[in-house]
Amino acid sequence: PLLVSAHESSCIRLWSIQGNLMKELLPFAGRPSGPLTALCTDIFTKILLTGSKEGYVFRWNMASFLEDSRNTKNAIKEELCWRAHASEVVDLFIEEEKNVIVTASVDGSVRLWHARTGYYFGFFGQARKFDLTDTSRLILPSDVSHFSAIIKEERKRTEKKKIVYPLILDRDK
Repeated sequence: PLLVSAHESSCIRLWSIQGNLMKELLPFAGRPSGPLTALCTDIFTKILLTGSKEGYVFRWNMASFLEDSRNTKNAIKEELCWRAHASEVVDLFIEEEKNVIVTASVDGSVRLWHARTGYYFGFFGQARKFDLTDTSRLILPSDVSHFSAIIKEERKRTEKKKIVYPLILDRDK
């Protein structure tokens, strides 16, 4: 058993059932996440989804970490990030049989997304039927302008090197 908590600082904490802190995570994607407001897992607890006050959804892969949490090589990997709503995500869940994620926002909209790629399928109440088989059409909701970002690998934060570029006047040029 594992407990997961999401915090205003964008931090995700994983706890053992005895109350010991096992891991702390921060979203690494290049976009600001803001305070986390919702989280859920799939039924096997291999995928963790978090939603933020800024309208972003993050997908984390926890499978290798849960196999052996003591092994430092088994990390929890942030796989996907996308802007799902223009305002706060208040709830989300993953429907594994259809491979979709459902998100809800304070703006009253409920939207459907492809679980692996973050592609937008539509919103509840739309006139057309959902086509869950077509993930080739890159469409976005009208209030979102960023496509999903697939996180290839976690980049290490490096120190900024100070580089000096002297300005030299070249009269010939």
